[in-house]
Amino acid sequence: AVPCRRALLLCNGMRYKLLQEGDIQVCVIRHPRTFLSKILTSKFLRRWEPHHLTLADNSLASATPTGYMENSVSYSAIEDVQLLSWENAPKYCLQLTVPGGTVLLQAANSYLRDQWFHSLQWKKKIYKYKKVLSNPSRWEVVLKEIRTLVDMALTSPLQDDSINQAPLEIVSKLLSENTNLTTQEHENIIVAIAPLLENNHPPPDLCEFFCKHCRERPRSMVVIEVFTPVVQRILKHNMDFGKCPRLRLFTQEYILALNELNAGMEVVKKFIQSMHGPTGHCPHPRVLPNLVAVCLAAIYSCYEEFINSRDNSPSLKEIRNGCQQPCDRKPTLPLRLLHPSPDLVSQEATLSEARLKSVVVASSEIHVEVEHTSTVKPALTASAGNDSEPNLIDCLMVSPACSTMSIELGPQADRTLGCYVEILKLLSDYDDWRPSLASLLQPIPFPKEALAHEKFTKELKYVIQRFAEDPRQEVHSCLLSVRAGKDGWFQLYSPGGVACDDDGELFASMVHILMGSCYKTKKFLLSLAENKLGPCMLLALRGNQTMVEILCLMLEYNIIDNNDTQLQIISTLESTGVGKRMYEQLCDRQRELKELQRKGGPTRLTLPSKSTDADLARLLSSGSFGNLENLSLAFTNVTSACAEHLIKLPSLKQLNLWSTQFGDAGLRLLSEHLTMLQVLNLCETPVTDAGLLALSSMKSLCSLNMNSTKLSADTYEDLKAKLPNLKEVDVRYTEA
Repeated sequence: AVPCRRALLLCNGMRYKLLQEGDIQVCVIRHPRTFLSKILTSKFLRRWEPHHLTLADNSLASATPTGYMENSVSYSAIEDVQLLSWENAPKYCLQLTVPGGTVLLQAANSYLRDQWFHSLQWKKKIYKYKKVLSNPSRWEVVLKEIRTLVDMALTSPLQDDSINQAPLEIVSKLLSENTNLTTQEHENIIVAIAPLLENNHPPPDLCEFFCKHCRERPRSMVVIEVFTPVVQRILKHNMDFGKCPRLRLFTQEYILALNELNAGMEVVKKFIQSMHGPTGHCPHPRVLPNLVAVCLAAIYSCYEEFINSRDNSPSLKEIRNGCQQPCDRKPTLPLRLLHPSPDLVSQEATLSEARLKSVVVASSEIHVEVEHTSTVKPALTASAGNDSEPNLIDCLMVSPACSTMSIELGPQADRTLGCYVEILKLLSDYDDWRPSLASLLQPIPFPKEALAHEKFTKELKYVIQRFAEDPRQEVHSCLLSVRAGKDGWFQLYSPGGVACDDDGELFASMVHILMGSCYKTKKFLLSLAENKLGPCMLLALRGNQTMVEILCLMLEYNIIDNNDTQLQIISTLESTGVGKRMYEQLCDRQRELKELQRKGGPTRLTLPSKSTDADLARLLSSGSFGNLENLSLAFTNVTSACAEHLIKLPSLKQLNLWSTQFGDAGLRLLSEHLTMLQVLNLCETPVTDAGLLALSSMKSLCSLNMNSTKLSADTYEDLKAKLPNLKEVDVRYTEA
């Protein structure tokens, strides 16, 4: 800190940018040896030449090597650089003292003269330090030179990134060429260059040196006092670890060094708190993505040896099929794979329950054991014959020969895994970070070995629970897959998934939060009916209210076509008190629905202004509305909640929602059920692109009013392309 304060005191004057090249007048004066040469070098006979000079790493050279600058001037040949102080000297000149004479440089003004002066001094000194430190003799002298070099960089009036980077690169090269330094010499050098690291990233070789120090001396005070501000700056300002991976590796080793202290994770927790800041919102947007990138890389490194030996480890298909298929193995690899006999496998397929088997894959640090305890199912057995590589979650689902798969890491890898999974937990506790964290983890950016590791998935469950408890749609929607055809955390932690270690409590909470927001749709219910009907019925049988509601909605929306399955669901509902009560309410609603949809009643209906959702529900329960084709709710107080009543009107073709509080969630529900709607007025409603995009499934729409909504131009173009019958559109007072 002391050199930094000194730098501020000494650099309050003019600041200059380091020159690399420029135009200047040059005159060379040779030392007079005779009376004639003295006359020729007098100021009256002096000749000036214009040159475009380049300040290279080793010398001062001209772009047109003629005249005075026919040969470049080496920095080692320059004895001194001074501002010209002769009596009656030319304006804006500086002199370079060289053997046998003087080189005069004349600039256009005093600022340029001073810029040339400081740039030449800097280039000359850096050249000198490169030469001195390239052949170190005594390290106490080297350390003194490094301190002088750092002070020179801090007090220089030049403002340029290279001013601080050049000394760091010199020290970095010095350390890379001298690997036999003692620990004390390591620390002395780190402390000496610390002031330069406050505003600059360390170069790659220096990062390698710092990583080594963190690994060998994690309890050194240098780690806390010097490395902490450096890592904080990296996390706050680094834009891409892909371009500078050693910065990420240094950050990773620094956090592991913190974890080795006596307080362990408490120190790491305080570091994360310092990165977030005391307020409810972190002011540095790059901190979270950088921390997540470090965590992902560290977790990957825990399984790296196993991943590198993947050619000799069970493939995804073999994991699913219990590693029963013979495969070509290279005998030179350290891993060994013990296969059960094919005859024995064929005998086991006839049994109701497979006997306990084991497949062992062992390396120097990783021990994988697969136990086979599940029942053989014909459907899954048939799928095993498919030669195509299955997707990730399919490989890790309960299979006929693979019930559990446990991976045991070495002590160091286990500590690393525990540390970085704990950091992910800490990150998920911050409300402002949780949406971005959920988005970053949505694609499941972990290797398959990690997902097959029971300890990892058990520890990560806390993070998934935090996502499932968050009421914000942008958070809990990330539990689902990132795109169609790819499984997400919802599938991984649902019953039957490899990560599910409970009786479905987390699965029930995920379903509850998804159903409670905008996922109360046929599509979501259909996916549950196709893939998770068994777990839903089991949890409903145990009295889980969310699952009871799910089963009732499946019956209400006619999701289940098979009569036997419908009867089984009804029996499940009637087996518990809450299920029986909700099924009776469903039957009452169905009777009311039949009465509502019975032919008769008005064809047009307008609700009075200021009417509410409850008023609409009361009106529709009062008689038959099977003939209702035109409904106007304009200037009422209805919200998206009324969509549940609107979707029950079978003949509805025109709907007016002008100046209501009807939003995106209601539009999604309408788009799934009222596919025959022809006219829709959404003028002055709070709908956004998220809800308007759902209208693309309403192919019968002829007239659509989106006046004064949050419609964007892109969404408007998308709707026009997907709604072929659309003839009348009002998009006034929108971006479109």
